[in-house]
Amino acid sequence: MITAGQMRAARALLGIDQKTLAALSGVSVPTIQRMEASEGRVRGVVESLTRVVEALDRAGVELIGEGAVSPAGGRGVRLKAPALPP
Repeated sequence: MITAGQMRAARALLGIDQKTLAALSGVSVPTIQRMEASEGRVRGVVESLTRVVEALDRAGVELIGEGAVSPAGGRGVRLKAPALPP
């Protein structure tokens, strides 16, 4: 659904801190902290994850899944696939 790195990057793009994201999504700051401390995909209560994703969407962030296209365009950041060793 969303990775910890995507959450941190989304906050950075919006210029907001964890407290602001917590307020926008209606979840607690410790919940945001736990989500962002996850390895890889964020794990947690589905309702909390959904609230965070919806809050980021309302704020103007489009989360792009691996291999997905972004048909709406706009600015964004995406990690490239790791380079294979020669």
